[in-house]
Amino acid sequence: MQNIPRARRLTSLFLRAGLAVVLVAAALSVTVLLKNVVSTTGYLFFYIAVVASAWFGGKWSGALAVVLCTLAVAYFFIPPVHSFAVNRESLPLFIEFAASSAIISWFSSFRRQAEAALAHARDELQLRVEERTSELKRTNEQLLAEIAERKRAEDAYYEAQAELARVTRMSAMGALAASISHEVNQPLAAVVANADACLMWLSSDPPNLGEVRSAVDSIAQQGTRASDIVRRIRAMFTKAEPERVTVALNEVIRDACSLVQVQASKSAVALRIELADDLPSVIGEPLQLQQVVVNLVLNGIEAASAVTGRPRRLTVTSARANANNILVAVQDSGTGIDPKDEKRIFDAFFTTKPQGMGMGLSICQSIIEAHGGNLWAKANDGHGATLQFTLPFGDESTS
Repeated sequence: MQNIPRARRLTSLFLRAGLAVVLVAAALSVTVLLKNVVSTTGYLFFYIAVVASAWFGGKWSGALAVVLCTLAVAYFFIPPVHSFAVNRESLPLFIEFAASSAIISWFSSFRRQAEAALAHARDELQLRVEERTSELKRTNEQLLAEIAERKRAEDAYYEAQAELARVTRMSAMGALAASISHEVNQPLAAVVANADACLMWLSSDPPNLGEVRSAVDSIAQQGTRASDIVRRIRAMFTKAEPERVTVALNEVIRDACSLVQVQASKSAVALRIELADDLPSVIGEPLQLQQVVVNLVLNGIEAASAVTGRPRRLTVTSARANANNILVAVQDSGTGIDPKDEKRIFDAFFTTKPQGMGMGLSICQSIIEAHGGNLWAKANDGHGATLQFTLPFGDESTS
């Protein structure tokens, strides 16, 4: 198998040598034939034979043609004729022919190699251009596909964003509706309870007009409270500034407890108020703070009313927490708070009550934080739980 390339090279060399011999023989024949007819042909056909040999056969074929042409010219045309000897007079002409033949052969071979290299470079460049064009075409197709995919992703993003905005609006509307229902439901329930009590006292024989008058007064208070709640919610949508005034927190607690006294009595819960004297005033919205106390006390009443076999008690206290804050605590003797729910009871819509909405404590926390305070819950050492909040007074309450 290794001899095959060698045989091919030898065959190629013989063919190139044969080409040189044939071309030189043809040049010699034509020159001899024309020499008797035209005296100005010179060695033109030998030069042509050298150029053709070097061009088609390569440098070795051209070199062989130079040697053969030089010998033919020396033997047939330079005196003494039919002899390879060259006399002194013809020596410059012989040297000139040999040198020019060699130069022509070298130039033709070099020109042929240069053109072959140029053609190879052109073909290689064209191949690279085609490959690069094909690569750019594929890249362009990938880019177009990526642009189309990005456009689809952007469309999907905008659709998801619009859907999220719609769901957010619906959620906000639901939270608002739940908040309104929760806050207005308490004074309405108090109105109904007081109306039932009023009917009961009127049905007595004789009618207890003093209790009737007290129940009617309570109905008027609860109706006014419901109206204030609706007015405050309406002010939120009209961008009205909230009413911030100096508030005596103990008075707010007493008013709130008086509003829920009927519910405490119906649930057989003993409501006790222990308020510290000479508490400083806070700056806030009285109705909102009253709503917080009412919510916490009602939650405590519901928790205490669910127990049996021990006293049902609810204690509301106020005191100085530190040099800058007032502490209000609502302690019940109910079932307590499950430890796993301690961090969730202030989340909106979270509730442990069968028919609860889970908005009361969330609203309370929002109100207390808006007043610069904190609201939290903790389990009692014995039974039940304590919900408590702090509010700043002095410079911090106005910040």
